[in-house]
Amino acid sequence: MRFKLVQRTLATAVLMACGLSAFAGDLVINTDASDPAPKAAFEALVKGFEKANPDVKVKVNTFDHEGYKTSIRNFLGAEAPDLATWYAGNRMAPFVNAGLFEDVSDLWAKEGLNDSFKSAAASMTINGKKWGLPYTYYQWGVYYRKDIFAKLKIAEPKSWDDLVKASATLKANSIVPFAIGTKATWTTGGWFDYLNMRVNGYEFHMDLTAGKVPYTDKRVQAVFDKWDDLVKPGYYLANHPSYQWQEALPAFVKGDAAMYLMGNFAVAPMKEAGLKEEQLGFMQFPEITKGVPKAEDAPTDTLHIPSKAKNKVDARRFLAYMAKPEVQSEMNATLGQLPVNKNAKMPQDTYLKAGFSMLSNAYALGQFYDRDAPAEMAKAGMDGFQEYMLKPQNRTAILERLETVRQRVYK
Repeated sequence: MRFKLVQRTLATAVLMACGLSAFAGDLVINTDASDPAPKAAFEALVKGFEKANPDVKVKVNTFDHEGYKTSIRNFLGAEAPDLATWYAGNRMAPFVNAGLFEDVSDLWAKEGLNDSFKSAAASMTINGKKWGLPYTYYQWGVYYRKDIFAKLKIAEPKSWDDLVKASATLKANSIVPFAIGTKATWTTGGWFDYLNMRVNGYEFHMDLTAGKVPYTDKRVQAVFDKWDDLVKPGYYLANHPSYQWQEALPAFVKGDAAMYLMGNFAVAPMKEAGLKEEQLGFMQFPEITKGVPKAEDAPTDTLHIPSKAKNKVDARRFLAYMAKPEVQSEMNATLGQLPVNKNAKMPQDTYLKAGFSMLSNAYALGQFYDRDAPAEMAKAGMDGFQEYMLKPQNRTAILERLETVRQRVYK
C-alpha cells in the first residue's frame, strides 16, 4: 500500500512539473497513447503539426493507461497541460460538469465540424456545447459466416424478425446462432447496448446509462422481452461463462457457430485462425423498433483542452489541424482504426471500409456500456446481463437489484 502511495505521489509530482513547463509558444499534451501503434500515430501527428506550425513546440507526456486514469483528475485540477486525451459520451461528463474541460463549440462552428464529424457530434455534446474533438474510433456489428448462410439459403437479416428466423434455421441445422464468451462480462454490454438503442433509441440509452431512468422502467423491460427471443430458445453458445471472448472464437471459425456480435478488433484473430474474406461477412445490427434512428457502438478516443490550460490559442490550432481529413486518414492508417471525419480517405480493408460507411452515416454513437455508465453501475449491470443470459427467469430480481445499485451510484 505504501509503495502504491509513493508511486501516486511521484506520478502527481511529474504531472505537475509537466504542466509547469507550459508557456505561450509551447504546447503540452498529456496522453495515455502508450501502446506502439497509438504512440507512433501521436508522434507522426505532432511532427506534422510542428511542420505546419513552426512557431509552436509540442511536448508530449505519455502515461500508461491505468496510471492516466487515476491521475487525470489531479492534473486537470492542479497544473493542467494544454491538451489531454480522454473519451467521448458520458465518460467525459464528470470533467465537463466539474468545469475541468474547455467549451470548444466555437472551434466546431469555425471549422465546419458539425457536418464533417456529424455522427460523433452527439457524443461530444453536453448541455448543448462541444467539449473536445474525436480522433479515432472503431465499429461494432455482427460478423457472420457467409458460407454457412449461403449453404442454408439464409439472407442477411435486415430486421429483428429476420434475425430470429435466421437463428431458428441455424439451430435446426445444429449450428449455434451466436458465439459469445462471457467469462469477462463486458461482452454482454454490447448486446444490451444494441438491444436498448434499437428498441428505445440513443437518447433513452444515454439517459439510462447517465442514471436518469430506473432499471425497472417498462422500457427496460421491453429490451429484455426482445432479448428473450434469443436467450430462451438457446441461441447463444452453451457454457459461455466459461469462455473469454477469444476462447469462443474457435466455435465460430470451425462453423459450429455462425454469428458473433463484436468489435472490429476481432477480425485479425478470426483471419489468423483461418477464415477467408469470402467466408467472413459483416452486417449492421438490424432494426427492432421501426423508425428508431440507428445509433452504433463506436468507442471513441478524444482530445480536450483543460479549462486551466495555459496555451489555449495553440491548443485550438492543434485541434483544428487534427480535424483535417488527411490528418485523420494518416493517423488512423497507423492505428488500424477509423477516422471520425467523414471526408477522410476511405480505408481499403474490407471490414474497415464497411465500418467507415456505417459510422459516417450513424445517427449517433454509443461508447459501450462500461464507458457510458460509471464503473460500479457498469460492473453490476454486466454481471446482471450475464446472469440473465443463463437464467432468464431471474430477470425481475436482476433488474430490481440493478435499480438498487443505480440509486446508490448516482445519488
